[in-house]
Amino acid sequence: MRFIKTISVVLITLVIVFVIGCKKEKNNVTGVVVEHHEYVDLGLPSGTLWAKCNIGADNPEDFGDYFAWGETKTKDVYDWKQYKYSVFEEDSYKLNKYCTDPSCGVGGFVDNLTVLESGDDVARAEWGENWRMPTSEEFNELYQNTTFVWTEINGVYGRLLTGSNGNSIFMPATGFRLDDQLICTGLGVYWSSSLQTDCQVAAWSLHFDDVNCHVCGTYERSRGQVVRAVSNNRP
Repeated sequence: MRFIKTISVVLITLVIVFVIGCKKEKNNVTGVVVEHHEYVDLGLPSGTLWAKCNIGADNPEDFGDYFAWGETKTKDVYDWKQYKYSVFEEDSYKLNKYCTDPSCGVGGFVDNLTVLESGDDVARAEWGENWRMPTSEEFNELYQNTTFVWTEINGVYGRLLTGSNGNSIFMPATGFRLDDQLICTGLGVYWSSSLQTDCQVAAWSLHFDDVNCHVCGTYERSRGQVVRAVSNNRP
């Protein structure tokens, strides 16, 4: 009888250790797949899940593809002449979508759209309906609720963002494309889906280097920048 009790205690102990081990392993998972792409749960207040890689990238340190704001295809030249939502009028380029100021719109055009529609969201276009571009508010949440450490992975510099739950994402310093050139690769510049309403020709971006990090609204929509997708859909 004592022998049987001893075996029972051992078995119960092994089951408890196994369960605890499984729970610990599950909590440390940082690459859960949604529509063939991995997200990381950083424990953010909103529950927003951030992609492990940039759009067009295979690894966290890869730059990925560059897009003008509101466009869903890459191209060779990034300027106002090639921009999808601009028209040359008199002596300057004017906007024909995402405009709240008649002085910036073609013939006084306004549509009062301040966030990209789903058809103009490259994350949704490339990765499916469970993914989208982050808003400027979500970039602010990311910045305020993670530690941003400048580091290097496989020879690529960028910021390692670690949430309160210990999970991390790496965002490489990708620079941006202007005309036909890739420039400023010591900077990380990532598009949000939010228009800069005080400056219609620009949209909000996450901007960082080895010293500073903030959400910036000075980058013109015609430039090519990378995109890090988000999701709110857990499997």
